[in-house]
Amino acid sequence: MDMLEPDLRKEEREWADYTNCPIVPGIKPGFPRNCMKVYLNGQWVEEQDARISFDDRGFLFGDGVYEVVHIYSHRFFEWNRHMVRLRRSLKAIDLPGIDLEAIGRAGEQLLESFDGQEGALYLEITRGAHPRSHPFPSADVLPTILMWIRPIAPLDPQWIEKGVSVITVADDRWAKVWIKTICLLPNVLAKEKAHKMGMFDAIFVRDGMVTESTSANVFIIYQGRLQTAPVSNYILPGITREVILEIAHENGIPVVLEPFSVDDMLNASEVFLTGTTTEVLPVTQVNGQVIGQEAGAVSRLLLRELKKRANTVS
Repeated sequence: MDMLEPDLRKEEREWADYTNCPIVPGIKPGFPRNCMKVYLNGQWVEEQDARISFDDRGFLFGDGVYEVVHIYSHRFFEWNRHMVRLRRSLKAIDLPGIDLEAIGRAGEQLLESFDGQEGALYLEITRGAHPRSHPFPSADVLPTILMWIRPIAPLDPQWIEKGVSVITVADDRWAKVWIKTICLLPNVLAKEKAHKMGMFDAIFVRDGMVTESTSANVFIIYQGRLQTAPVSNYILPGITREVILEIAHENGIPVVLEPFSVDDMLNASEVFLTGTTTEVLPVTQVNGQVIGQEAGAVSRLLLRELKKRANTVS
């Protein structure tokens, strides 16, 4: 039985014919629901037609890596740095033969078809489809390469102005966090724990020292210096983290790349997160303890300068 009114169904079909998009029951014509193109293994398909085998090793084992690239003003931000990190991740999981130049060309084609100004490109590469077995499949099994772009909404201005609340959790992830792997279950569980408590995110703590959050790096302003944990096997080397460190240097902000404890974080004058879509996000409450009533001067400056660079650097 058709649950939509007949005239609305007719309009839906006309809209679908015009845009070549699938009919989505309950969505009125003209509603902003762009029909997304997906790059899948060298082919361009509509999102509803994208199919991945149930034998794909990404699905069965989490055997793959990924990247997310922010799009500002209809341009990729720091694409080359993302590709350097992707190459490093591919080497770490021993997945050779990926043509990053071809991926770059495909990314540009996706960008041409994207009609928004701000968005995010998601790229995932797995070891391909093969009947389930722990050892790597033979070399003739092709990897699965999947890529798409979706618009992203700006962060809530209230978060940027007043900051967000977080909790700390034990960092029980594996010892190769520096690989940007699709195995993110510990991150998902920690994020969900935070959300169930009404918090924005969770910050991982290993042996009393802060590592990072579920999807961002963590910075503090402590004793007048900008401090973040140094890159190690327990830290993902964030692209935004690199950019923020450069901006801090350009603006004469003293930087310390040293581990810091939870107590250091609680006694900091500012705490903030950095990430591809997180950008620079102030934290004003940790485990219920207030750090500040609003975003601090340094986080405001760094976000402002990041936005400037994002709209001038590709």
